[in-house]
Amino acid sequence: MPADAGTRALHGKVAVVTGAGRGIGRAIAQTYAAAGAAVVCSARNADDIAHTVALIAAAGGTATACAADVVDLAAMQALLAHAAETHGGVDIVVANAGVNGQHCTVQEADPADWARTIQVNLIGAFHTAQAAIPHLRARGSGKIILVGSGMRKGAQAGRSSYAVSKAGLWKLTEILAVELQPYNISVNELIPGPVKTAMTAFGARPVPAGEWVKEPDDLVPLALFMATQPDIGPTAQSFSLMRRAG
Repeated sequence: MPADAGTRALHGKVAVVTGAGRGIGRAIAQTYAAAGAAVVCSARNADDIAHTVALIAAAGGTATACAADVVDLAAMQALLAHAAETHGGVDIVVANAGVNGQHCTVQEADPADWARTIQVNLIGAFHTAQAAIPHLRARGSGKIILVGSGMRKGAQAGRSSYAVSKAGLWKLTEILAVELQPYNISVNELIPGPVKTAMTAFGARPVPAGEWVKEPDDLVPLALFMATQPDIGPTAQSFSLMRRAG
């Protein structure tokens, strides 16, 4: 966890992080808690998020676990209501939950898997944002951070469902930013680039030459920077940790 997380820059804030059971989501949740936020950790697997909450509590932070599937709008509405009721409001929402999808050509793709990838990565983010908006508006300001991918740019054979889901996520980022700017709610995209997680398996398979293969903790300074910008700060922006153009 980065040293600057201890500055308490998020003291008094409430953050909701989806996909917080492991990898990138867990690292962001821990860092926001170390910076003083009360963090609601969400994922489908209750044991995973319970472990994240235990790590935060052991470090002296405040966190609760709330299992939810981003594909289920009612579950996301319940998650955001839980955050607001438990901690008094919602200030920051990180839409991080995602799946990798099949590695195969369009011709070989399983239509059900293709649709599932779109459902989780794109429609799940839509559900997360839609459920969050009333609570952020009630707060008078806020931040939505959507975790995107450099694969939304360019084209790579065999990654159609994932790339299409992330391309749509960027357009959702831009539109949400325009719609929510009058309410002091910023919406930005965080592009991690290759990160070693159970989902990505980077480190066990090749990556583009010269690219930076990161650990989840390498992302948290940028995630903290995005969460601590002023209300009138950047919106409709993409912040990337990739070394190469997509």
